[in-house]
Amino acid sequence: MAKPKRRYVCAACGSVSTRWQGQCADCGEWNTLAEEAPQTVFSLKHDLSFGGRPILFEPLDAATPLPQRRSTGLAEFDRALGGGLVPGSAILMGGDPGIGKSTLLLQAAARIARTGCSAVYISGEEAAGQVRLRAERLGLAAAPISLAAATSVRDILTTLGGMTAPDFLVIDSIQTMHSDQIEGAPGTVSQVRGCAFELIRYAKENGVALVLVGHVTKDGSIAGPRVLEHMVDVVMSFEGERSHQYRILRSLKNRFGPVDEIGVFAMAGAGLEEVGNPSMLFLSGRDQPVAGSAVFPAIEGTRPVLVEVQALIVRLASGATPRRAVVGWDSGRLAMLLAVLEARCGLNFSSAEVYLNVAGGYRLGDPAADLAVAAALVSALADKPLAADSVWFGEVSLAGEIRNVAHAGVRLRESAKLGFRSAYGPPDPPAKCDGARFHPLTLLPNLVDRIMGDA
Repeated sequence: MAKPKRRYVCAACGSVSTRWQGQCADCGEWNTLAEEAPQTVFSLKHDLSFGGRPILFEPLDAATPLPQRRSTGLAEFDRALGGGLVPGSAILMGGDPGIGKSTLLLQAAARIARTGCSAVYISGEEAAGQVRLRAERLGLAAAPISLAAATSVRDILTTLGGMTAPDFLVIDSIQTMHSDQIEGAPGTVSQVRGCAFELIRYAKENGVALVLVGHVTKDGSIAGPRVLEHMVDVVMSFEGERSHQYRILRSLKNRFGPVDEIGVFAMAGAGLEEVGNPSMLFLSGRDQPVAGSAVFPAIEGTRPVLVEVQALIVRLASGATPRRAVVGWDSGRLAMLLAVLEARCGLNFSSAEVYLNVAGGYRLGDPAADLAVAAALVSALADKPLAADSVWFGEVSLAGEIRNVAHAGVRLRESAKLGFRSAYGPPDPPAKCDGARFHPLTLLPNLVDRIMGDA
C-alpha cells in the first residue's frame, strides 16, 4: 500500500506545499505552514455528472423579504452590525488578547436574554466558574444565559440539537474547538475550518445568530485559515490600546450592512460603556491652543469622528540624523507629505526631528487627513497655534494640489455641531456648510502662506 503523502497548508493564503518550509512560497509569510491530514485522491474514472440531487433555480426578481434584525441592547454594537443581528448569520470577531471581546459578548448576551430571547454562551478557553465571576463583576449574574464550557463540536451540536434553537449563540473561541473526525490538534488549519463549517451550517439551518471569537496574530490579522473569513457573513475587529480607555468595534466585512462602520466603547469598572459622541472623547483636553495641533473630521463608515492631529518639530545640531516617529498614521504618507512641503513650499524639515501623533490612540486611514497633517506640521514649524474653532481636511497630491474628498458636507455638519466655525478644505465647497464658514484652498502653498503670514 502506498504511503500517504504529507501536505502542508498555509494559514495565511491557503496554498498547499508538499514539504514544510519556514516561508510560504506564494504569499511570503513566515511560519504559517501547518501539516494537514491527507485527503482522498479520486482517480480519473471518478465522474460527478450523475447520481446527484437536482437543484431548483429561481428568478432573480423573486420576492424576498428583508431580514428581521434583532437588537443586541447595545446601540454601538448594533451600529457596527448595520442595524442589529440577523437570524442565521455568522459573525467572526477578532481582537488582541484582553481587549474586551468576551466582556462585550457577555454583556450583549445578557441584554438579549433579558428581553425574553434565548442566549447560549459556550466558552472553550475559560471554565464556567471564571465566566460566572466575570458576570458577577459586571452585574450580569441574574441574566438568564445558558452557560457551558466545552471544546468538542460533536458534544456542542448534539446538545444544541436536543433543545430549542437559541436566538444568540457565542463560541469563545473557534481556535479552541475540535472535531473527532478531523486529525490534528485544536487550532490547526483543518480543525478550525472543519469546526467553523459545522457550526455555521447549524446556525444557517436553525436561524441562529452565531458569533465566533477568533484569535489574532502579532500583526493583527485573524489567526487560522483565511477561508474562515470567507465562510462567515460578518467580520469584525475589536481594536484599541490597553493604555487608553476607549475601544473601537470595526466592521471589516458585512453582507447585511455597510463596511467600515464603527462602534465606540469605553472600558469602565462595570464593563464596556457606549460612547454616543466619540468626537468629544478624542478632542478632550483641548483647553489652550497649542502650536502643532489640528482637528480633522474623519469618516468611519457613515459616522463622522473628529480627532486631533499633533505635530512636534525639534531642530537638531548640524550633522545629527533626524528622526521621524509616527503614531496612528502611515509613516510612508508622512514621508511623502514632508517631501511635498519641502519641494513645493520651500520648507526645510531635513535638519529637524518630526513627531506626529493622533490623539487618543486613534488610527487614521482616511486620505483626507493629508491637509490636517500638513497644517499641524506647518503650525509646529512656525510655532503658531491654529484657530481653535477650525477643522482641516483634503487630500494632497505630489504636485501640491489639494484635491476633493468624499462626504465633505457630513464632515462640516459634524464640525458645526461641536462648535467649530471655520473649515479649510479643497476648492470645491459643499452645497451646505450648516453654520461653518468654509475657506477653500487650491494649493498647499496657500495653506503655508496663511499660517506663516499669521505668524
